[in-house]
Amino acid sequence: MELGVYGLSAKATLGPVETVRLAELAEGLGYGSWWCGEHVVLPSPRVAESPMAPEDPILNPLVHLAYVAAVTKRLELGTGVVILPQHNPLVLAKQAASLDVLSGGRLLLGVAGGYLRQELSALGVPMAERGSRTDDYIDAMRALWNDPAPVAFQGRHVSFRDLDANPRPTTPGGPRVVIGGHSPAAFRRAVAKGHGWFGTGSSPDELVGHLRGLEEAARQVERPPHLGELEITFMQVDPVEVDADSARRYAALGTARLLVYPLPLEDPDDVADFLVRHAELPRG
Repeated sequence: MELGVYGLSAKATLGPVETVRLAELAEGLGYGSWWCGEHVVLPSPRVAESPMAPEDPILNPLVHLAYVAAVTKRLELGTGVVILPQHNPLVLAKQAASLDVLSGGRLLLGVAGGYLRQELSALGVPMAERGSRTDDYIDAMRALWNDPAPVAFQGRHVSFRDLDANPRPTTPGGPRVVIGGHSPAAFRRAVAKGHGWFGTGSSPDELVGHLRGLEEAARQVERPPHLGELEITFMQVDPVEVDADSARRYAALGTARLLVYPLPLEDPDDVADFLVRHAELPRG
């Protein structure tokens, strides 16, 4: 099991000096990956389902990860997650391919359908279409990354023909796609379309429940052989402190990456101390 860091594209950790300091620290401590989330806009005033207050600053994930790529050599760079239906898939395919090239193939493109109605609506995405758009957009991006020119794609929400987009990604087949979410639909999407699954929870026991959902999904949909074994990326929240026994249980459950999230992100020194403490967690 590898350890990863999540969320340092927000609040007191988002500045250039803090980003360089913490990214270099994480890489030096042996963390394997660096992840960040996305919100383009947030409801103001805050609504109950919003994970952040409207005044909380958060950077664009691909811009942030490009900056981190330039100051690191080994860290995998993950989006956890890009809210896919809010994006034009051709533009995102170009952005992801560009970052994959510049990082030497280190991008992990985590995507999900989103759940915050106000944000989706502001960006022109009906809640009822978020799942079908997510499926469509994944397929459209993979066509641009992989199909021989001239590229054509026909889907429910996006279609094109006689196109090409270069450079193609460094990673064969395009960036690895990681599907986020805890719903039955998200589990099926992870099995059918993802190299991996991204989830959150408060304990190994909660992960066990999600794994059961993924097992049920695997009985319902076929997994393409080229995707390989489904990689499990899990982040513990509430509590954010992970103890050694929990880390061993996560590893025993087959977790490929355990992400730590140094909330509340109000003091970069506290975040650095958190990373130092958690770098000693057992990984197997």
